[in-house]
Amino acid sequence: MSKRDRHDFELGFFEQVRRRMPSDVRVVSILAHLYTQSGRIDEGLKMDRKLVRLQPDDPTTHYNLACSLALKGRKSEAVKALRTAITLGYQDFEWMRHDPDLDALEDYPGFELLLREVLG
Repeated sequence: MSKRDRHDFELGFFEQVRRRMPSDVRVVSILAHLYTQSGRIDEGLKMDRKLVRLQPDDPTTHYNLACSLALKGRKSEAVKALRTAITLGYQDFEWMRHDPDLDALEDYPGFELLLREVLG
């Protein structure tokens, strides 16, 4: 089985599981990741938004939402989600600075300000 076939199989499998367990955080999280990895950013963003509704106090969930928003070019919303993640306890600022999912924010003034605030 090729890597692509395996990926398609996993997506199909977890989409079926989600139909039976639509609010299972693990399943929604896996789907968000798989969709994003396969370039289906809109569907990944939808799952990340659902995760934020299911886990509103989880900093990593808000961070992942920010990544999906950045991938969609929604810079202001992405920075807002990053701020929420930080408020909730996200602290891996070096990764945030180099995360390829946030590349679209590289020269965005709101992101630059956020980095200055957290990195000093």
